[in-house]
Amino acid sequence: MKILNLKAVIFDMDGVITNTMPDHYRAWVKILKENAGIHPTKLDIYLKEGSPGIDCLYDIFKKYHKPYNETIARKCLNDKEAYFKTLAKTKFIPGARSFLKKLHKQNFKLALVTGTSRPELHRILPDNIFNLFSVVITGNDVKKGKPHPEPYLKAIKKLRLKKSDSVVIENAPFGITAAKRAKLLCLALETSLPKKYINNADMIFPSIKQMLLKIKFENFNHDA
Repeated sequence: MKILNLKAVIFDMDGVITNTMPDHYRAWVKILKENAGIHPTKLDIYLKEGSPGIDCLYDIFKKYHKPYNETIARKCLNDKEAYFKTLAKTKFIPGARSFLKKLHKQNFKLALVTGTSRPELHRILPDNIFNLFSVVITGNDVKKGKPHPEPYLKAIKKLRLKKSDSVVIENAPFGITAAKRAKLLCLALETSLPKKYINNADMIFPSIKQMLLKIKFENFNHDA
């Protein structure tokens, strides 16, 4: 078993804590078909998880040879967010809640870094989980979303820790790229995509359960 001596654990949300990516995909399929005549694949959406929605739309329009129009793109984004709200129910990745509570009990500092907007975050994440985090960085808090390192750099700054004292847990290519560009150790879960799509992470695990069989999180935060 590998021991990680840490003071903080930084989490992505979709695919790491909550299982809302299938609902995001369903919403994009409906809205892109209605507004742009585009039929996106699962990979179109999952490979861009974590990035700002408007950036995702630009890439999809380009892939499907559709003329990009800012007005149509904004309508797609607004319609998608509205429809997602009718679909999304809080479903957790197996083992996520107990893992978070255990880390919190052991006095780890916990941070959440998500592209989700702050109002939407409060709707999806119940208070008893949200309140475990001492630092929360949402899509509203950054100028550049994943794969830019800004979200993770901002989290580290707010945690007031050295990068070597923290680890990121991700599941998406853009999120892993953001963490690595921020020079952070990154563990990845195969909850959304298979290993070949997330192989730039430092370590990859099929699930939280399998991760905890291989990794021991050791707290050396003596100030806690």
